[in-house]
Amino acid sequence: MLLVEYVSRTGSILIVVLCSFKKQANCYVSPQNRKLRVIFAGSPAKMTLAQPLWLLLLLLLPALRWLQNRRPGSTTIALRMPFDLKGPSWRTRLRDRLSLLSWIALGLLLIAMTRPQRRWEEEKVTADAVDIMLTMDLSLSMLSQDFDPDRLAVAKRVAIDFVEKRPYDRVGLVAFAAEAFTQCPLTTDHRVVTNFIRDLEVGRIAHGTAIGVGLATAVNRLKDSPARSKIIILLTDGDNRTGDISPEQAADIALLYGIRVYTLGVGTEGNVRTPIQKFADGTYEYEYLPMHFDAKLLQHIAAVTNGKFYRAFSESDLEHIYGEIDRLEKTKIEVTTLRRSTDYFQWLLGAAIVLLLVEIVLRWGLWRSITP
Repeated sequence: MLLVEYVSRTGSILIVVLCSFKKQANCYVSPQNRKLRVIFAGSPAKMTLAQPLWLLLLLLLPALRWLQNRRPGSTTIALRMPFDLKGPSWRTRLRDRLSLLSWIALGLLLIAMTRPQRRWEEEKVTADAVDIMLTMDLSLSMLSQDFDPDRLAVAKRVAIDFVEKRPYDRVGLVAFAAEAFTQCPLTTDHRVVTNFIRDLEVGRIAHGTAIGVGLATAVNRLKDSPARSKIIILLTDGDNRTGDISPEQAADIALLYGIRVYTLGVGTEGNVRTPIQKFADGTYEYEYLPMHFDAKLLQHIAAVTNGKFYRAFSESDLEHIYGEIDRLEKTKIEVTTLRRSTDYFQWLLGAAIVLLLVEIVLRWGLWRSITP
């Protein structure tokens, strides 16, 4: 079960997540807030003994019992009654065993001295989080096979690894080809984001490459964000060929809203095995075609928005690029660990007192005898 509570307080957001195993929560941020404070139950509650050395005294109980039985005169009968000739009654037999209640009570008292308690830890994380929009190209050329198995598969795999390394940031996803749409709005539930990334496919949008439209869509999702740092990671493999908004216009809008854009150009240049048409059964026909890449456009977008342009010719290049962005866009985090405990010694103490009272009432009341 996951319980999430949002409380605005002095420019911060308090999100309480009561969950022993998961560290994910959906987050809806109000515009006036900037800092994100998250409280996670970091580990499941477990039973422990605060002072376990008292258990060693339990080892003495058998020895004390043995010494008591060896005490001279401990079993001597002071006066034999006639009914003994018929054998001891059930009450007599039970009375002889009343001392067991004292020994059990003593054992419970020793266990109570160890202070059994239930402990759990809770983490309070105050994070100056970053809002990140991943903007990914779904044009037909993303299925080119200069990457293994293709550009899109590698881009999705590396993007998922990147998202999983940013546990306290809000991440969203925009996909574009000839048009653009928001696949996932900003959220701290990274499981949702990674699932959407896995589901990305070429062909859901009309073929083409509208870099400006894709960038503008991502900007629209970030423009009202209260985060101190807002970034877009724009991944594409070609030229801007269509769209009502030019990449230059979209970059100017991003600058206006204080959004930094990291541009990633993927793929090799020259002749590349590329799909040219799709058959009815879902497969593609491939040919070796020359690929063109507008590096100057991506450099311009990055320069205008105070971001950075990267070029990836292989999967390792792409992993290195995402790793560098992860280092550049660090989230400031303060972690406070709270340890809580609930004691249960009082239950053992109460049980021991009850057993002693039962023995006293039976031995000196209901089952009182003139024998020792």
